[in-house]
Amino acid sequence: MGILHEIIENKRQEVHRQKEALPVSELERIIAENNCEKRSFKQALLNSSTGIIAEFKRKSPSKGWIAKEAMAAKIVSDYATYGATAISVLTDEHYFGGSFDDFDVARKSLNIPMLRKDFIVDSYQIYQSKVLCADIILLIAAALSPAQTAGYALRAHELGLEVLLEIHDETELEHISENIDIVGINNRNLSTFITDVRHSFELGEKIPKEYVKISESGISDVATVKSLRQAGFRGFLMGETFMKTPSPGEALRDFVEQLEKY
Repeated sequence: MGILHEIIENKRQEVHRQKEALPVSELERIIAENNCEKRSFKQALLNSSTGIIAEFKRKSPSKGWIAKEAMAAKIVSDYATYGATAISVLTDEHYFGGSFDDFDVARKSLNIPMLRKDFIVDSYQIYQSKVLCADIILLIAAALSPAQTAGYALRAHELGLEVLLEIHDETELEHISENIDIVGINNRNLSTFITDVRHSFELGEKIPKEYVKISESGISDVATVKSLRQAGFRGFLMGETFMKTPSPGEALRDFVEQLEKY
């Protein structure tokens, strides 16, 4: 949990500076003036034949820069054109090279559901997400107490946002509550950063059947997606598989074509 602890501590300091620069009252004013179209991430997955959540990701703590100069608008537009059910955009700058600008230009480039992917440690970030016109936020169980998870999920629903809860092991099942819309299993070990998709199959059986399940990280082949879908998963978050190629959108297109033929 070393790197996660480091990220969370850095994020708390970052949010503190953001709150001083732009108080939550100002975010509330912007939200009241915004006219964000409401899109259901959950329903999009339920209606999709592929469930691919394509991620725009510049960098990671384990791999370093993946696509430093990538153009968010171009890539997410291609993702949408070539079959993505939904889009995930990293907004953490220090560890993932993301930004609010990346999310903003992506949001303006497409009309499918978008996940603001970051490390939520303060309700302030939920208001930020609404200002960005995100459709769903990520809550990471390993970074929060069950009470915090429940409180943030309720606040997200009050603001019209859906909630993706990310879990890593069986002890975090207690974070699942009534305001969680989707439960994601991260196949990446937070200590070693090694990915193992078997983790989704094992932990997925323990998630209550009424929750939509997605598998995250380490997914790179069609057979794995098919097996996960047969095991009840409706969404598959894929980033590096596409972003490490010269043309992420075309890589997604080829993957979807293989998936449909499989």
